[in-house]
Amino acid sequence: MSFTYAEFTNRNLGFIDAAGQEKLRQATVFVCGTGGMGGAAVLALARSGVGKLILADIDTFEIGNMNRQVFAFMDTVGQHKAEATAELIKTINPEIETTVYKDEWPDHAEASIRASAVTINGTDDLAASLLLYRTARSAGKTMIDAYASSLPSVYVTRPGDPMPEERLGYPTIGTAWNALTSEQRGEAFMREIEHVMVHSSARKYIDMALAGEMASGKRKRMSFAPMVITTGMLMAYETIAIILGQKTKTDCRGWFFNPYEGKVERPLPGILSAIITPIARREIAKLVNAT
Repeated sequence: MSFTYAEFTNRNLGFIDAAGQEKLRQATVFVCGTGGMGGAAVLALARSGVGKLILADIDTFEIGNMNRQVFAFMDTVGQHKAEATAELIKTINPEIETTVYKDEWPDHAEASIRASAVTINGTDDLAASLLLYRTARSAGKTMIDAYASSLPSVYVTRPGDPMPEERLGYPTIGTAWNALTSEQRGEAFMREIEHVMVHSSARKYIDMALAGEMASGKRKRMSFAPMVITTGMLMAYETIAIILGQKTKTDCRGWFFNPYEGKVERPLPGILSAIITPIARREIAKLVNAT
């Protein structure tokens, strides 16, 4: 069976025009973390016809990934995530170019970010995130990311925007990305959870006792296929918009998608946020101390 890029992407026309499709074909995207959200974004970008993906991950697929990670199958369990993902997307588009990095990816972060139209942060690691954001800033590049939330979310940090460590008040400014303490990691995670609690209704859709155990480090992050895959799709939408030069209303603070109520939840105004934040902080402390 023969493959042509034109036939492969023919059904895209109408959503984008031929010139836009060619932009996608010529585009490079760096996806760091190819598990849950990152893997879903990769799937959408590969099927959209993006021509080159730089993929990085440090893990192998496990049985526990199969509830949400789109490239986790019985026959990829035990395989390196980025490597297996690269092989699978070539069965979608045999012409797609891929570069795969494993544990050594930090050595290639700057070159990968500079070579790409945009970088997607699919990691759930603070150190990796700091390296990506700080490098993107120095390179004048855009980052796409999502919150640790029970609702799908997305935010886009463009050159000149505050990075999450600045915007959310992480105690990491001035610390090298690879010299973080466990206290810094814990405090930064609390600031992110605080943002989610204040600016979304995510707390309504999760077991808060289990969330407290997660926040205290006694439980792995809860994760659910519809939330993870939807988030990856939102990331892919933003990526394609950037490649095509389209403007969206997604900024560095982002938004949450509430499928339970069929609405978008955007950040609260500054005054209201300032009032609610201390309350949310006390509630989070109660949850953590109760575990």
